[in-house]
Amino acid sequence: MTEARDRTDAAQGIEGVLLANRDRIVRFLQLRGAGDAAEDLFQDLWMRLTERASGPVADPLPYVMRAANNLMLDRYRSARQRELRDAAWGEAAAVQKPSVETLLISREQLAQVEQAITATGDRSARIFRRFRVDGLAQREIAVEMGVSLSTVEADLRRVYAALAAVRRQFDA
Repeated sequence: MTEARDRTDAAQGIEGVLLANRDRIVRFLQLRGAGDAAEDLFQDLWMRLTERASGPVADPLPYVMRAANNLMLDRYRSARQRELRDAAWGEAAAVQKPSVETLLISREQLAQVEQAITATGDRSARIFRRFRVDGLAQREIAVEMGVSLSTVEADLRRVYAALAAVRRQFDA
């Protein structure tokens, strides 16, 4: 019981520091390069610090600021790794030129995929394209098409099942 109480007291202490210094921390994150994402980073910082089991912190504000700085470093490293990975992938993709045979096979497979999607029905195909190609949320699609959310989900499952069957044919 005491351990749970200590954890709760520590979390409330950190929460108090976060609340009292919110503007200062957000400004710090903005100056460190977060820009418009500073508010989101503050929320991430809040989650990291309040969910973690920690003991009492002797000087909580520097602790919070160091955690904010570490969060920015993590974001920077992730972005850098993503850039390097994307650049490497782009170079690899640009170097490899598909053969005529590969192009013909790809076109044939694309035609089979299109046929499978179309075979699920007009509404299912439209819902699938709005969701996967246009990026609309399932709720938005339901409202737009005048159907229930469960209908949208069922139609998406139908299309996914058809695509899985096509994929099994490709793998065979």
